[in-house]
Amino acid sequence: MANPTPEQSAREMIDAMLVASGWMVQSKDAVNLWASCGVAVCELSFSTGAPDYTLFADGKAIGTVEAKPVGFTLTSVEEQSAKYVSGLPAGVPAWHSPLPFCYESTGEETFFTDLLDPEPRSRRVFSFHRPETLIEWAQQENQLAERLREFPPLVGDRLW
Repeated sequence: MANPTPEQSAREMIDAMLVASGWMVQSKDAVNLWASCGVAVCELSFSTGAPDYTLFADGKAIGTVEAKPVGFTLTSVEEQSAKYVSGLPAGVPAWHSPLPFCYESTGEETFFTDLLDPEPRSRRVFSFHRPETLIEWAQQENQLAERLREFPPLVGDRLW
């Protein structure tokens, strides 16, 4: 049996991480969006390309995952991920348009961007978020970073 390519090895690690986080990985040829709360569909075609995984939560698209081989610099893939989230095919149900969440991963290293943040930026995470967490974030009127900017004024007359 042939050794797996670096891309196949990364995909195997990413598949395991997705499953451990509550996602069911499916082929685009055999999709059942209701098989689980979270479904990761491999290589679904978008108008802007084909992300390695499209994440569906409660039957609606919510994000993408771009897989790269171990050792690949993930910050160089952020632009590619941003392109994918805006290319969802017409008629596919989605939480937001463009899709609110994107990941880049080698299986050893994973980056995440919440595009609903007032100033979206990629950050390293230890694994994928659970589908229920992404649903909760997608339904919030304001994301955490925006809510933190809205603290009431500090009353300083009783401080010592």
